[in-house]
Amino acid sequence: MTASYLTGLMAQLRALRPFAHRKYRVLISALAISIFGSGMWAVAMVYEVLHLGGGPLELSLVATAASIGLVAFVLAGGIAADRMPQRLLIIAVEGTNLAVIAIVSLLAIFGWLQLWHVAVGAFVLGIGAAFFFPAYSAILPRILPPEDLLAANGMEGTMRPILQQAAGPAVAGIVVASLSPAHAVSGVAVCHLTAFVILNFLGRHSLDADSAAARPTTTNATNTDAVQPRKTSFFHDLHEGIVYTLRTPWLLWTLLWACLSVLFLIGPIEVLLPFVVEEQLSGDSRMFGFLLAVMGVGGAMASLVTASMTLPRRYLTVMMVSWGLGSLPIAAVGIIANFWVMAVALFVFGASGGVGMVIWGTLLQRRVPPRLLGRVSSLDFFVSLALMPLSMALAGPVAQMAPLWLIFLVAGTVCPVVAVVAMAAARMPTDELEHPLDKAEPTEEPEIVST
Repeated sequence: MTASYLTGLMAQLRALRPFAHRKYRVLISALAISIFGSGMWAVAMVYEVLHLGGGPLELSLVATAASIGLVAFVLAGGIAADRMPQRLLIIAVEGTNLAVIAIVSLLAIFGWLQLWHVAVGAFVLGIGAAFFFPAYSAILPRILPPEDLLAANGMEGTMRPILQQAAGPAVAGIVVASLSPAHAVSGVAVCHLTAFVILNFLGRHSLDADSAAARPTTTNATNTDAVQPRKTSFFHDLHEGIVYTLRTPWLLWTLLWACLSVLFLIGPIEVLLPFVVEEQLSGDSRMFGFLLAVMGVGGAMASLVTASMTLPRRYLTVMMVSWGLGSLPIAAVGIIANFWVMAVALFVFGASGGVGMVIWGTLLQRRVPPRLLGRVSSLDFFVSLALMPLSMALAGPVAQMAPLWLIFLVAGTVCPVVAVVAMAAARMPTDELEHPLDKAEPTEEPEIVST
């Protein structure tokens, strides 16, 4: 089977069209191996902490260290993605991940590992994620044509729950049970080493040149043909990204919806759903884990289906309706007493979220100016993460004051209402018609002029 035949086949199957591009094949291969390793780390870290004599408090501290690293540096990661070549950032992050996991692995093998080593390692890995994801989002439009971005985002949305939430943890669990937590950590190191080697096959000169061309520039007012690189401060770049977001209605109101949805949905699902499983379904941790897996499968399947289609003409409407209506099944979770009905409700919720996320990631890459994409992506990441701990912290106290059925009812009905408000406030139905994305169009942005 010739390479030209494979390329033609990929072009016909829309979900596989990004694989016709060599740089994407390199990038997605490394990403797949890296997120598989992250899934292994999630389990290996837990049992390594337990092996060292830790308990729930120590596990919480390690998990919190990773979250702090991620939230504290994600805005800096967005600015770095707009200032520096994304290829170098991604390789540097993967190299750092490799170094951290390798050190933890060696310390564990020789019996020198301590709990604070694991916490520091988790903190550094969190920082790495803060720099990786804005750079990954910003590099995709540089290696793929606009019409293939939807498929690329759908492919990531398909791989992540399969590899990070299912396969990685499952393999790590087998290794821990058969050998030891230290061997599982070593397996994670092998994953990051492989990903690091693969990433070095990305074309250096073309990607770095494209990144340099997209960096902020200043036009001299006395000579409009002279365009030179402009050095700006961290806070100037951050302010520029925030101002762009505030002045872009569809972007601002989508982020506001995301903030409220995280606040109302994450806590009930992550904290209170286990109690619903126990009280209403007479289930245990295995049933809870299976339901979460069903939700992940829904997201993966919907992402793959979305990747196989063209971007809808009414892309903002489809995205918000998918998110809004998809939240409605959560309203019934507090009263469902049948396992299979509960599974269907969570499958629908996961699937609708997958559709919305694939379209959302594609819109950022197609409608946000390239030189701002890293910062806007990091702002999206930041606002989503910022309210997640608050939502989980509030879930327990609220459950002491209100019945579970009422909490889920409010969570499942507030989000559709806010989605309608966001669509109306941002005039999304009109905006999407005024900015059609059925063909590649250059992104317009005001030129920065200095006197």
